Parts: sequence; structure tokens; C-alpha cells
Amino acid sequence: MKQHLLIALGSTLMFSLPAAADPFAEADVKVGGEMHGKLCVACHEQKYGGKDGSDIYIRVDRRVSSPSALSQQLTACTTMLNLDLFPEDEMHIAGYLNKNYYKFK
Repeated sequence: MKQHLLIALGSTLMFSLPAAADPFAEADVKVGGEMHGKLCVACHEQKYGGKDGSDIYIRVDRRVSSPSALSQQLTACTTMLNLDLFPEDEMHIAGYLNKNYYKFK
């Protein structure tokens, strides 16, 4: 009986680990991409260049080096630009950026 319980528990943990590896697992990447296109691209293209303003994300001296730094930077942009986004909106954008540029685990 104990052995079956341990196997079941181990299987549950094994299948839940990949989801835990994504720091923005609850983000809707499609929504985040749409929001990014609408709210972020024009400013980033003007200031940093690149396709869709992407040079800001791939530059050598980028500020963002962790999932928490990405979240903080999004909050800073939201505040500076008075975007009036909800935290879940920022999470969607973070999920999009992480999937396409940062690849944090």
C-alpha cells in the first residue's frame, strides 16, 4: 500500500515539474503578444530599434536578467506610461516576452 502511494505521489510530482519551470505559466501568451504589439512596440522601436522594438530585449547590456526583474520592469513601464494595466495583464506580457526573448525557467 505504501509503495503504491509513493509511486502515485512521485508520478504527480514528475508531471507537475514542467509547469513549475515556467515562471509565467499562467500567462496567456497570445493575449500578451497582442498587448505588447499595442502598448510597447512603438516606444521600443523608437528608442531601441529592431523588429518590433526587439533590440531592447536582446541587447548585451539589458537590465532584465531574471523573471522578477522582468515583472519589475513591466510594472515600471506601466507606471511611467500611465498604462493602467492590471497585474494579470502585465503577467500576460511577461509570458509573451519570456517565451519569445528571455526563456527564463
